[in-house]
Amino acid sequence: MSLVERLNSDMKQAMKDKDKDKLSVIRMMKASLQNEGIKLGKQELSEDEELTVLSRELKQRKDSLQEFDKAGRQDLTEKLHAEIAVVESYMPKQLSEEELDALVTEAIAQTNATSKADMGKVMSAIMPKVKGKADGSLVNKLVLQHLSK
Repeated sequence: MSLVERLNSDMKQAMKDKDKDKLSVIRMMKASLQNEGIKLGKQELSEDEELTVLSRELKQRKDSLQEFDKAGRQDLTEKLHAEIAVVESYMPKQLSEEELDALVTEAIAQTNATSKADMGKVMSAIMPKVKGKADGSLVNKLVLQHLSK
């Protein structure tokens, strides 16, 4: 089942369940996917392109969550936590920190990186492997830790 089919199915179920919050998040994700398709001039997006859109949606919500936390807006953070949970349910299984650490070590070995100056090479080697499966800021932090040893 493709992502769009799954979203359509879940949208119908959310309508039946009268789950307005989940319904609005699904509609936003569908709109983002459609907008990306229009921007790229395609009818169907590849899995990779769909993953990029979902990752962007997730990142936007996590960034907003941090801002609302700083501002002390608990009413909005609760709503965002629910939205993040819905978006995450469509994302692939996230890599554990140990698995990510092993991939970072492997990427450093492949690129022969020795200092923080080689950070770009390492990040460009590892990000395609972990796309959608790990948060970019966590990958960045792990790479920095390894290169500063």
